[in-house]
Amino acid sequence: MRSHFPFAGKPSHFSLHVFRPLLALLFVFCAAVVLSGCGGSSTQTVQPGATTVVVMASSTSNDALVALPLTLQSLMLKSQSGNTVTVFSTPIGAEYIHLNGNPQPLVTASIPQDTYVSAFAVFGGASPTCVGLHLVNSALISPGTTPVVTVNLPQPIQVTGTAMAIDLDLDVSQSFQFAGGCTLGVSAPLNPTFTLMTMNIAAQPTNSTNGRSVGMYGVVTAVNAANGTFIANGLNQQSEGPGPVWQVSTNGSTAFFGVKNLSGLSAGLPVDMDVSLQPDGSLLATRVAVIDTNTANVDVLSGEVLFLGNPPSTLLALSNLATGAVAENFAAVGYAQAASQISTQFPNVKNLPFPAVFQAASATPGQNLLVAANISSAVEFSTNSFPATTVELVPQTINGTVTAVSASGGFTVYTVTLAPYDLFPILAAANAGQPVVPTAPNTVQVYADSSTAVLTPVSTGSVFRFYGLVFNDNGRLRMDCAQIAAGVAE
Repeated sequence: MRSHFPFAGKPSHFSLHVFRPLLALLFVFCAAVVLSGCGGSSTQTVQPGATTVVVMASSTSNDALVALPLTLQSLMLKSQSGNTVTVFSTPIGAEYIHLNGNPQPLVTASIPQDTYVSAFAVFGGASPTCVGLHLVNSALISPGTTPVVTVNLPQPIQVTGTAMAIDLDLDVSQSFQFAGGCTLGVSAPLNPTFTLMTMNIAAQPTNSTNGRSVGMYGVVTAVNAANGTFIANGLNQQSEGPGPVWQVSTNGSTAFFGVKNLSGLSAGLPVDMDVSLQPDGSLLATRVAVIDTNTANVDVLSGEVLFLGNPPSTLLALSNLATGAVAENFAAVGYAQAASQISTQFPNVKNLPFPAVFQAASATPGQNLLVAANISSAVEFSTNSFPATTVELVPQTINGTVTAVSASGGFTVYTVTLAPYDLFPILAAANAGQPVVPTAPNTVQVYADSSTAVLTPVSTGSVFRFYGLVFNDNGRLRMDCAQIAAGVAE
């Protein structure tokens, strides 16, 4: 399915009727697979001889796709003794581009202790989205007649102990092929390529490889102040089924923003949080930021800025992640009265050797936002347009080639060149003439300090993935980087 996106030649005019909502994306439910074993859910009662297993979802991707909501109907493991176990059998969706190099909890299950040598997933549907100069292309891909996907296991998975974690990683480049440019090769065979590996959980997790998950966006559904826990539903595109449900504990070290402590949380509040996996498989929040304290503003979306409106109090954004009321691909966001803020995940912003500021009125095409609002009328929903109450700059992953390394103000600075299909150069051309478009959109200056998790040595001439906040500093793109990982071929 293609939605034309008439950027060229109209950089300063915003006409909402041009961007009619895409039809609701449908996915095909495959036939039930009846297998013996224990089912997965957000919480489990561990049986004797069983282990609490946290299934993490992640992806490995370059920047060719801007969104990839995908639904799994179930996940099965087969042991060396021939027993098959169903890890979960309730459909669950996740958006895999924002999980690029950033694993987040998908589901928790109780699994019999054994050594598992193979795995299978039942694929329910996907909606890959790319952006080109003249269009946004979002294609529904259904599983057809072969919904069962063999999951790669680099080595057997030994389920043992009280609790453990496994990472289900989607290789996006291997899974979805392009016909060229921003035209998806939807006629080519679909091959969701997953790899399942054991994840080591550190006593004090510090990065994405040892049990730390950051930038988890959700809406609080319940709070239990007596035991210091709350439940949040993770954001997901409604058309791709329900997202994850997170039961999260807090303690005296949990940093709260927007509210003083756990007692300030209530059902309906949107949160941006970081968690650490614990030895018992539970999730401990290290940071909980309430992006809007008005429970009436229960509609939330996260996605990249696509187009700046005229008057400049409106922008068009992708709703890659959203609550149920924001279920389309695009949303027109009015922010005349909105509060602008920067993700509290990055305490070093004030130390950056450049003016790291963000205002909704000067958002740059390609920046990733988290928006809270209240869709209060049928008119707003029918036009997919609503006034925002809070607009927050949140991190994103870029994939690019390091061409130079320097130093500035206690930071190592990597000059990163982006691929031509990356959002920043594509949208700079599409929004030519707007005052906030970067002057050098193919290049990002990435700033790393001692708090940056460097998962692989960085060298010039090679491709790496950088996760962080992207600022527009007088036409230059600069990133406050939280993590550096191996890159993906462009």
